[in-house]
Amino acid sequence: MMNKLKLLAVLTMPLAISTYANETNINQKEVERIDVTGSRISRADMETASPVSIIDANAIKAGGFTSVDQILGQTSAAAGMSLGATTNNGSGGSATVNLRGMGSQRTLVLLDGKRMVNSGTGADSTVDLNTIPVAMIARIEILKDGASAVYGSDAIAGVVNIITKKDFDGVEVDISGNQSSKGDGQSADMSILVGRNFEKGNATFGLSYTDRGEVMQGDRDYIPAGESSFIPEGTLGGRVPDGNGGFKERDTSYDYAAESYAQTPSERLSIFAKGSYEFEQFELNTDVLFTNRKSNQQMAPQPASVDLDTDKLNIPGGTPDVGIPGLDLDSIEYKRRMTDAGNRIYEQDTDTLRASISAIGEFDILNGVNWELSYVHGSNEASDVTYNSINATKMEQSIYDHQDQWFSGNPLSQDIVDDISYTDVASGGNKQDLASFLVSGDAWEMPNGDVAAFAAGVEYRRDEGWYTPDQVVQDGDSTAAQQDATKGSYKTGSAYVELSVPVTDKLTSEFAVRYDKYSTFGSATTWKVGNTYTATDELKLRGVLATGYRAPSVAELFGGDSGSFDYLTDPWGNEEDSQIKVIYTSDPNLQPEQSKSLTLGAVYEPASLDGFSTTVDYWQFKITDAISRVNVQTSLNDCYAGDTDACEIINVTPEGNLDEMQATLTNVGYQETSGVDWNMQYGFTSGAIDWKLNLDTTFLLNFEEDGVDYTGTIDGNNGAYSELKSNLTVGAQLDALSLNYSARFLSGMDGDYYGTPFDTASVVYHNVSGAYQFNDAVTFSAGINNLFDKEPEEVPNGNDAGTVPAVYDVVGRTIFAGVNVRF
Repeated sequence: MMNKLKLLAVLTMPLAISTYANETNINQKEVERIDVTGSRISRADMETASPVSIIDANAIKAGGFTSVDQILGQTSAAAGMSLGATTNNGSGGSATVNLRGMGSQRTLVLLDGKRMVNSGTGADSTVDLNTIPVAMIARIEILKDGASAVYGSDAIAGVVNIITKKDFDGVEVDISGNQSSKGDGQSADMSILVGRNFEKGNATFGLSYTDRGEVMQGDRDYIPAGESSFIPEGTLGGRVPDGNGGFKERDTSYDYAAESYAQTPSERLSIFAKGSYEFEQFELNTDVLFTNRKSNQQMAPQPASVDLDTDKLNIPGGTPDVGIPGLDLDSIEYKRRMTDAGNRIYEQDTDTLRASISAIGEFDILNGVNWELSYVHGSNEASDVTYNSINATKMEQSIYDHQDQWFSGNPLSQDIVDDISYTDVASGGNKQDLASFLVSGDAWEMPNGDVAAFAAGVEYRRDEGWYTPDQVVQDGDSTAAQQDATKGSYKTGSAYVELSVPVTDKLTSEFAVRYDKYSTFGSATTWKVGNTYTATDELKLRGVLATGYRAPSVAELFGGDSGSFDYLTDPWGNEEDSQIKVIYTSDPNLQPEQSKSLTLGAVYEPASLDGFSTTVDYWQFKITDAISRVNVQTSLNDCYAGDTDACEIINVTPEGNLDEMQATLTNVGYQETSGVDWNMQYGFTSGAIDWKLNLDTTFLLNFEEDGVDYTGTIDGNNGAYSELKSNLTVGAQLDALSLNYSARFLSGMDGDYYGTPFDTASVVYHNVSGAYQFNDAVTFSAGINNLFDKEPEEVPNGNDAGTVPAVYDVVGRTIFAGVNVRF
């Protein structure tokens, strides 16, 4: 029994400070079978060939986390770029996780072992982690290899399985809050959990409310001023009014950062209930989770641009006097920062429901075969509103009608502002229905006396998604990018089998195969082979080879054309700003992505050093037929160098006209990535103090996508691929007092801005926290994150705040405190 618990500790991440004590409750009875992420086979221990990391509720509390994305974003396995509280531009208020940097859509999120409905503002390809309240989490299990053979689509980079509290008895009230050391970003989190065990079951009810306060970029000195050519005075052909009826060269820019959020405000209310009841022949389980999220983002006023017909312009003095290059052509661009209309305010109101019911029993055959029949329904509906949007069609006509005002350089009249402004109202949602039947148990007895185990099942799933932009946007009349409506659905039928075979006393082999039939593209078959070998009492070896796939999402299949302002470098130098419009297109004929993954590792527990354990795992992923858009920057560079095929691929001219630039989804992409995970954990007692040390490190050896090597790089489109990420945690327990220190290390990276290379320095974030248990009922906790107020590294082509907020802390030092009362 102790060896099994030690192995569980080995697999646990360093964030889980109290894992030894907390996780022993999972396996109190030696013969009790438990579910392990990455397998459908219930086991009497935690030994699997796949590397699984666990973050428990105590670790979440010690870190002061109030959302799941905060927890997962700090793990060493996270890379690339995810959405979260500091994503002000384009998040829609959602939060995601991105394992290995392979894309959030390639990380499968489960709730209690079953799929969670995709959620956000509509037709989403990922789960909005805001929908899952921290108060109901018992632990989070992270499977860090491919698992399509077990779970089907999306589990290419790994699986995040969020396990909720079970058999809770009593009443627990938790109140906490935090704010930055600069006095802003005040946030509060309150929850109540009520549960009761009775003779044949349990009933638990919970309520959680989170209110996250805002932080303005303009209130942080280290966030550089934004420099935009869209200025409040307006420009015509790149020139500005000179105050005398003519025009002159532009010599100013607009700071768009000052009015933008560094941390976005949000309110979340979650209501959840969970119950179980034992009938004579089976056990019935049910759970319901409902979350309402109200979120906001704020950006500087709309940068509006229209092409004007020069024949309709009447500029005093005529073309020679005003000296505007190109005015004698058919059209000329007019640009203006619409400060007269006010800041762009984005507002989302989303409702997400997830309900499940399952019956669990046993067939009296073989040595007893367990069965489970379950049904899960998920639905998500959202409104997506943008205030102070600008109608480009009306703006163009207004310029013709009121040239004296538009070309004066002075503020516009309120009548003009009211005429061209509108409130953008969009809506969307997602639905998922999942029915499954599973049987598992002992298959046969091996010659050595051990028993092979199996699991087999069938599933039926229907997914639906839709997003309806405002009609002004659909008609292409908005100064924002044009976007078509998205609506579609697909059905999936699946069958799978798993085996765990103890070949010898030392070697256990695992096999899995899965068949999925889609209504959209056809079928997919995936498999997995894993082995665990006990070389000595101190050393175990493990490895998994697996295939995987990701089915194209509703948005990828059925989404209409939409515009995106990407951070790009124009090699011709025609564009004045780094954000350049790209038209995204979907394709109903897309095929699934294919993947292969390999993990090879070792678990070492020396008998000479009690409480010490370490794991090392090499991992490798390869995706072919990846659903991706052509690398626009590479195509731009190739087109500029004279490659006409590259020009055609993205629909630009050899002369550098980027007005109709496109990026089409295709199945021609690929990804290859590899690295090493190293985990070291040591628990010991010195005097009266119990110590726990954890070190979790990821070495990225390679990350390549579509011919571009991203290893050790950072930028605003793809995020960060640091070659070394490491988390150190030290915990000390003295009677009722616990103290914790953690450090998060991120190595420096390279980038390129308009052909000029840059680099970021390595950073370390230090965090401290403590808790004191006054009695059996009351515990007080407090802490400081980013203790030394480390400023974010400047990234010239970052996606916001002069950096990449998903990677670096843009808020600064944060102080948190809370009280937990249980009775």
